Amino acid sequence: MSRLSPGLKKKLSGPTPKPLQTKPGLKRKAKAYTVEFAVIGDSHVGYANSSAIFKDLLPKAAGSGNKRFFIFGGDNTQAGANHGKEADAYYRDFKNIVTATLGSTPYKASIGNWEASTRPLFTKYLGGVTGRMNFPGTQGLVRYVWLDCALGIFSADSINLLKNLDDHYYYIIDFHWPLQISGITVESSHVLSAAETARFFAAIPDKARDKVLAIFTHHGHKFFRKLTHIYPGFTNTKFFVTGCSGDYKCKPGGDRGYYNGTLRMNGSVVTVEAYRVTV
Repeated sequence: MSRLSPGLKKKLSGPTPKPLQTKPGLKRKAKAYTVEFAVIGDSHVGYANSSAIFKDLLPKAAGSGNKRFFIFGGDNTQAGANHGKEADAYYRDFKNIVTATLGSTPYKASIGNWEASTRPLFTKYLGGVTGRMNFPGTQGLVRYVWLDCALGIFSADSINLLKNLDDHYYYIIDFHWPLQISGITVESSHVLSAAETARFFAAIPDKARDKVLAIFTHHGHKFFRKLTHIYPGFTNTKFFVTGCSGDYKCKPGGDRGYYNGTLRMNGSVVTVEAYRVTV
């Protein structure tokens, strides 16, 4: 049998297939996804019928959508009314309700004015009064920051946390007292001073300001939100005041309720929305 010449063999077998190559500049687009969360404030567990009201409200928030994280914004308990055994029982009751309802879903609580005089109990049951963490479900794109302004002044730790924000992450920030921003409808006695508001915003480095997606606050037992131009230099930040979720100065069908929030991740771009739900 005669052997085929190398040239003829190549012609009969056809050209060698070239590996598929992606054209320069074309990358596979990252899949967009969403993360749902809830923001609840001022449950005042320990006051009158607050425990039962909160126990009824929380499952409604947990049962809608697919919540990945829960934010509790302070005055979670009425602990300041009694510093003895009752205060401990109030914290324990709040935590038991949350644990029984949320199971393994992560949550974080900020400290409020009614808890300021019982800090050791707050940290025992609900963890540190300030801190930051990865926002669950966001694959490290978003960080959650909670601060201590329980008595109307930001703690030194809170200001230091703000000073160390950078442009590597997006941020959701929570603390108890509302900031004094233009157009706010919360009673002035339940809003931070202009000086303290300026101190908060000034602490955030310029490079991180466009990365602050939303600020959630509480204390006023009234829903309020401002979605654009909340303060000079913060053009992308949305501002929210949450209603209430207990029996203390909290009217059903009005400002009793919570926010349903949604983070939308599209590649490296993140946006946030939050809508009130009245109970």
